[in-house]
Amino acid sequence: MTTLRRFCCDDLLRFASVNLDHLTETFNMSFYMTYLARWPDYFHVAEAPGNRIMGYIMGKVEGQGESWHGHVTAVSVAPEFRRQQLAKKLMNLLEDVSDKIDKAYFVDLFVRASNTPAIKMYEKLGYIVYRRVLRYYSGEEDGLDMRKALSRDVEKKSVIPLKRPITPDELEYD
Repeated sequence: MTTLRRFCCDDLLRFASVNLDHLTETFNMSFYMTYLARWPDYFHVAEAPGNRIMGYIMGKVEGQGESWHGHVTAVSVAPEFRRQQLAKKLMNLLEDVSDKIDKAYFVDLFVRASNTPAIKMYEKLGYIVYRRVLRYYSGEEDGLDMRKALSRDVEKKSVIPLKRPITPDELEYD
């Protein structure tokens, strides 16, 4: 049986095995701590019996006006726990917080253009490719900015794709 719960400080010492996948971005401890302190509602873990971490999601809420949105910073499931819809459940948690609590217009995420399995999964969850960001990952690989409109975006304006790729310096950061 899987338990989905908020990420806590102790989990920082136990989740390294989930980050071993070469497609998973890893960050330094202070980065994770900042997210845990600033956006605790956006940081969850999937835990197996025996307290083994199966996967996690971390994100935040950012933007202004109609750009107010939830952002998936990382979602990762350990290889031995994939194909159990854990990523879907974790994504649903973040989407619900963005939609119901923070009243965001959309949720977005970035994914490597070469990560076909992840792109297909996100598309099944209702995400569309909003734009391509040239050389987003380490200045080498393109990233896809994928979005899913939430209930506040009645006209679905947030998911009208851009017609041209952009560069990282054209991204808006808060």
